[in-house]
Amino acid sequence: MNYERSNAIVYLVDDEFAIRDALTLLIESAGFAIQSFESAHEFLDCYDHSRPGCLLLDVRMPTMSGLELQEELGKRDINIPIIFISGHAEVADSAKAFRAGAIDFLEKPFENSVLLERLEEGISKDIYARAERALKSDIQHRLAQLTPREMEVLRLIISSHSNKESAKILKVSNRTVDAHRARIMEKLQADSLADLMKIAMHCDLL
Repeated sequence: MNYERSNAIVYLVDDEFAIRDALTLLIESAGFAIQSFESAHEFLDCYDHSRPGCLLLDVRMPTMSGLELQEELGKRDINIPIIFISGHAEVADSAKAFRAGAIDFLEKPFENSVLLERLEEGISKDIYARAERALKSDIQHRLAQLTPREMEVLRLIISSHSNKESAKILKVSNRTVDAHRARIMEKLQADSLADLMKIAMHCDLL
């Protein structure tokens, strides 16, 4: 997967053509790739899961509102960062948006520089989150290769037990623990205890 900034895209969903046209020109001039949509349904039909990005979303739209789209994205487990824009901002709307994970709620008219800064933040956040999910998935795949006994030994190692202590707890020889540890390091592609600790933290084993 390509999680680079150059592959990122801004999605704009607003039912007003004039708004879409003006924002598209602004966002393109800042070097972002952008796709604009008149409705939430059009966006859902065209969203590309493989590309990092940020969603610029109007609150009030016919058929499906911005808040309803945010809820639908949650149901579909789509975690794209969302920036809401609104010409009729209400505290209840912004509160609901933030509770559901929006990164900002901008009231029209807003400063162009502020919008572009938030878009950059949103894309950076999505790139980082995607890389973290990919890393965690890779680590979980490696962990799945461990036998139940090797997992027991791993948990003892990351709990700061020495090989001798682990052998005593498991009622096996030191040599057996040494052998398990060597296989654990090989399967997890770890070169040191520090690597094992990082793996454990990424998968909530600590």
